[in-house]
Amino acid sequence: MNNKIVAYIGILGVSLFGLAAIIGPLLIEDYSVVGQYISESFASNTEYGRYLQYFGYVPSGILTTIFCLNAFKYLPSSKLVTAGFIGLAIFYGLGTILVGLFPCDEGCNVELIDPSMAQLIHNAVAGLTYIFVPISIIGIGLGLKRAKYIGRLSQIAITVGIVSVVCIFLLFFDPQSAYRGLLQRIIEASFIFWIITCAINIKKRGYKNI
Repeated sequence: MNNKIVAYIGILGVSLFGLAAIIGPLLIEDYSVVGQYISESFASNTEYGRYLQYFGYVPSGILTTIFCLNAFKYLPSSKLVTAGFIGLAIFYGLGTILVGLFPCDEGCNVELIDPSMAQLIHNAVAGLTYIFVPISIIGIGLGLKRAKYIGRLSQIAITVGIVSVVCIFLLFFDPQSAYRGLLQRIIEASFIFWIITCAINIKKRGYKNI
């Protein structure tokens, strides 16, 4: 694949996630984007949950995985950059596929009262995603730090990583917070912003493993 195809795959991948996250709440009466998790919009009891899963989150994860496994080939060669994108492929790409295939119970069962197996898998994958994705992004940023011709991509990666870490800490500290939906959306928006910014950079430059 050339750089433009890789870039478009990345943009399409995270765009599908964003669209599903926007459309899902609109299909549920009295859903609060501030106080409810994104996963609650496609929980096992929701009418349109399967459509969001199989036309939104699962294909988003597949495309994001493909992007991450190819993106580092078009960025300055660095072990940190390569490791960071492999981490993103596993914990963000594959992670999105798994949370899409294994939806949470009604209300996302935050207190884990008699949880289903899908709920347990969903929670485990989501937890790993929110631990390792910021680390992967920061690692990429540090790996790109010495490449002066890369523009501000390094600074953006480190900033996105730090912002997401702060929001994830607040979310983990109080998973039942009245602002949990807002915090999660800030986290996901920061990931999406990073992927799109990276994809645009790859599309413009087009070099391979310099």
